[in-house]
Amino acid sequence: MAAALLVCAGVALIYSEDIMPFIITSGISLLLALILIFYKHKISDSENFSRKDAYLTVTSSWVIICLIGSLPYIFSGAIPSYVNALFESVSGFTTTGASILTDIESLPKSLLFWRSFTHWIGGIGIIVLVIIIMPSLRISGYHLFTQESSLQEKIQPRVRSVGSSLLKIYILLTVLEIILLMAGNMNFFESVCHSFGTVATGGFSPKNTSIAEYSPYIQYVIMLFMLLAGINFMIHFYFLKRDFRKIAKNDELKFYLTTIAVIGLTLTIGLIVSMNKPVEEAFRESFFQIISIITCTGFATADYLLWPEYAWMIIFFAMFLGGSTGSTAGGIKMARHLVLIKNIKILFRKQISPHAVMQVRLNNNRLSDEANNSILTFISVYFLIFVAGTLLLVFLGIDGSTASSSVATCMAGIGPGIGSVGPVGNFAHLPEAGKVILVMLMIIGRLEIYTVIMLFSKTFWRN
Repeated sequence: MAAALLVCAGVALIYSEDIMPFIITSGISLLLALILIFYKHKISDSENFSRKDAYLTVTSSWVIICLIGSLPYIFSGAIPSYVNALFESVSGFTTTGASILTDIESLPKSLLFWRSFTHWIGGIGIIVLVIIIMPSLRISGYHLFTQESSLQEKIQPRVRSVGSSLLKIYILLTVLEIILLMAGNMNFFESVCHSFGTVATGGFSPKNTSIAEYSPYIQYVIMLFMLLAGINFMIHFYFLKRDFRKIAKNDELKFYLTTIAVIGLTLTIGLIVSMNKPVEEAFRESFFQIISIITCTGFATADYLLWPEYAWMIIFFAMFLGGSTGSTAGGIKMARHLVLIKNIKILFRKQISPHAVMQVRLNNNRLSDEANNSILTFISVYFLIFVAGTLLLVFLGIDGSTASSSVATCMAGIGPGIGSVGPVGNFAHLPEAGKVILVMLMIIGRLEIYTVIMLFSKTFWRN
């Protein structure tokens, strides 16, 4: 964090802007780091690091980073309200992309860069856990790796080596997108910011109109990289290793691509028939919006609330899908939906053949009853939290469509929603209590619910 803030100070120097908000925040972050490093040396290496410690470490790390990340907004005076500054920071690090800013382009370039940089840092968070935290704790790589991605494939025995490869892939995708965006006449600054937001599936743009004013070429490039960012990063790893056999048997990848294709084509046909849009424009707008929503990126090229009602209702339900497990995307994740569908199919088959022995299989492997129940429970808890969050916002006086979509989009880390928080709106008008609730939901959703919820149980704090 201290180093990242100094990078932003460098950007401020380039554009002749005030560097002190970043210098002061970097100093605070560095001081906190030194305190933690000093405290670490006081702890014996023989002390056990339990699963409870892992939950607490992951959650507290994200909370502390988000708190520090809000300080540049406050010190610069760009966002004087601490609740608003925290909302923007949490939205950045959790790669949500929801914003309270009404005039994004009025911010200094250095702050716009910081906004997008928080996405990139947040997206790489799970990889940092793999290559830095787990080796230093000398515990099983799988144990901590599941904290943000509970279905992620177990990578043994060379966790650190694979983690380094995933980091390189993350950087490679970012650099490739920057180059391709610049080839489409987007300037370097905007190319970097948009690439940070795309690869991290975040959605912050330095432009008020997001991606809408850019050329079709730019939109297709961003569409492609959103699609790639929503894929399990182990698929990219296998691709570079030319292990196509593992890619071919990945059920989640097939389901992910099929779902996007089916919904995208449905919306394309709907726009052609209902709104008489040209085929290419209808195809581009439909697929851009649906890829952006499913991968939880949140970029927009059109106001889908102006589409026929059935079209934006489809988009609303797509907010609950999420990208692939092991990607930077949020949401419920495709693998869990696939397991749910397989359970439903088995349930119907057993109505016909009650004595048949049927098992849920994923990637040609039998899913244990414990894992299967955990997935189904996760989906149930996810929707219970969604309902509870929606009711809380409604009690604060927010209309139903805005309340429900705000909760859905913040839990999944998407950004734009329905109602007054649509693709051309923002979250500035919501009451502060509502913003605090949404901040909590962004963190809960990003850390896969259990990691945070466990901290509020009495059992967790017992010896």
